[in-house]
Amino acid sequence: MAKDIRISSPLNGKLVPLNSINDPVFASGAMGRGVAVQDPKGQVFSPFDGEITVFFPTGHAIGLKSDDGIELLIHVGMDTVKMNGEGFTPKAEAGDKIKRGQLLLEFSPEAIKKAGYETTTPVVVTNHADFGDITVELDGQEVTAKAAAEEEAASAGPVDDDDVIKQFAGLPDAERVAKSIMHYVGGPDNVRTAEHCATRLRLIVNDKSKIQEKKIENIEGVKGQFFAAQQYQIICGTGFVDKVTEEFIKLKPALAGGGGKEAAYAEMSLMQKISRTLGDVFVPIIPVLVATGLFMGCRGAILSMGSEWDPNFLLMTQVLTDTAFAFLPALVCWSTMNKFGGTAVIGIVLGLMLVFPGLPNAYVVGGSAAEIAEKGLTWVEASALPEYAGKTPIPLDLGFVTIPLVGYQGSVLPALVLGIFAAKFQQFLKTFIPDMIDLIVTPFLTLTVSMALGFLVVGPIMHGLESIVFGAVQNFLTIPVVGGLIIGGLQQVIVIFGVHHVFSALEIYLLSTQGSDPFNAIITCATIAQGGAALAVSLKTQDPRKRALYISSTVPAFLGITEPAIFGINLRLMKPFMFGCVGGAAGGAVSSFLGLAGTGMGITVLPGMLLYMNGQILQYIIVNIIAFAVGFALTYTLFKHDE
Repeated sequence: MAKDIRISSPLNGKLVPLNSINDPVFASGAMGRGVAVQDPKGQVFSPFDGEITVFFPTGHAIGLKSDDGIELLIHVGMDTVKMNGEGFTPKAEAGDKIKRGQLLLEFSPEAIKKAGYETTTPVVVTNHADFGDITVELDGQEVTAKAAAEEEAASAGPVDDDDVIKQFAGLPDAERVAKSIMHYVGGPDNVRTAEHCATRLRLIVNDKSKIQEKKIENIEGVKGQFFAAQQYQIICGTGFVDKVTEEFIKLKPALAGGGGKEAAYAEMSLMQKISRTLGDVFVPIIPVLVATGLFMGCRGAILSMGSEWDPNFLLMTQVLTDTAFAFLPALVCWSTMNKFGGTAVIGIVLGLMLVFPGLPNAYVVGGSAAEIAEKGLTWVEASALPEYAGKTPIPLDLGFVTIPLVGYQGSVLPALVLGIFAAKFQQFLKTFIPDMIDLIVTPFLTLTVSMALGFLVVGPIMHGLESIVFGAVQNFLTIPVVGGLIIGGLQQVIVIFGVHHVFSALEIYLLSTQGSDPFNAIITCATIAQGGAALAVSLKTQDPRKRALYISSTVPAFLGITEPAIFGINLRLMKPFMFGCVGGAAGGAVSSFLGLAGTGMGITVLPGMLLYMNGQILQYIIVNIIAFAVGFALTYTLFKHDE
């Protein structure tokens, strides 16, 4: 049986039962069990020894955790978040250790009333399920929130969903959606973490059986929901999801600390973990590659129209477009060190070592390899000939073996593996090197050992593996029709399983080695085909509300974001998703046949047009039309809207 607890009130005033206040969320117990303080005197004190877990910037709410595990939320007034901190003076901050009786906050009840809000302050235990009766006391007053009340409420049956909708109906959209979601996912106690991406609120819950998925889908403003990568993901749309997440976290301030990625990562499969890790490494690099790719496409378009540029001006544009790829290992090492807990600047220097100008350029060495082989020379013999100066690896004689030294321009895997090693090795050194000499010794040993390992072991092995694996995929992509057909048909299936980030390394490799990305051209077909299928469903839907919802989920697909269309429409109905995959396969096959390739990565469909301004824009439009038309036509003719 859970133990009863007794807490001193953190505010002076009149204690009243929580269910008597004028706030349906707190009054219903959705936020936890506790009491409310009427006519508070303007100061908040710590009721126990512990720490501040959350202190809202506006000062109106504080989350505390006692040394013995009580999690307490103090919410001064009703809707006082809208005062934007006016009238609130924090006396501590999040993360502080606190003592019983310590002053945490001063506020002005007069300012709250003048702004038109109530001063009644809920004081609730958010992890109330861990305890029995909860009693709050103050100068002879005491109010008890009994655990039995929950059992009685449960035995009385669930709250009428119509009543729930009525409770939140008059609220602003973001707040209404957030509170409705919190209700239908099982309340604050069932939510472990909350975060968001571009379109989705991502939750990790304790008990999936408590989620009422159909009710969540029917919330006005929600475009779909699904489980992926161990997270319950609710599609709210670009921009709106930020506001919903902000309101959602207000309902359980302890969620503000994040931790969703770590919790989700712990429950992923091996393949999902690999994909997520690669995504965390390469996604921060993508904006730079997108920017250079866009400029490369625009430059190609201008030159293709017969424009002649001064050689020096052309050189300046090459500085803009080629720098990121020339020093790609530095970017990869930097991002990898960030991901794995190393010092970022060490990663940058280590990556720059891999492309040191004094080393033979990897592209030049690769270009002369065939000629040297035709003459029957070994690379050691060729390196001694003047005509091959700078075109062969530098032989490093270690006495027992000769190691070929080259730069790793454009390589991805050597920099990735070396960055992981350097981060872990640095952390190992810090476990025993004294703090007094850590600043000097740790970077020196990290760089020295990592550089030696990189050029003697990791570089040659990973560069060879990279050439084999990525080279095989590259050759597959260039197979007329077949490569594009298979990848275009399966790419969105891979997205569903959350392992599509593995292709980021491939796209970066393609751009750095051949200056274009045929993979981008194929996946844009897969993307727009799902948009076509979703649009067909939207047009066939008779319910005006659903049609409007479906159309709003379809639009992002034409901007390169398919999750709302896939999870909100196509995958739920299955056949539209399959027809979309067929459309992607058709467009991908034509793209492969035409040899279509973008000058960058990261953007597709309408924004992606900027990557094909170098003379391929017409082909790009054609393959998009084909993919869209097939996905749309199959869905519109073969799918019944009442399915």
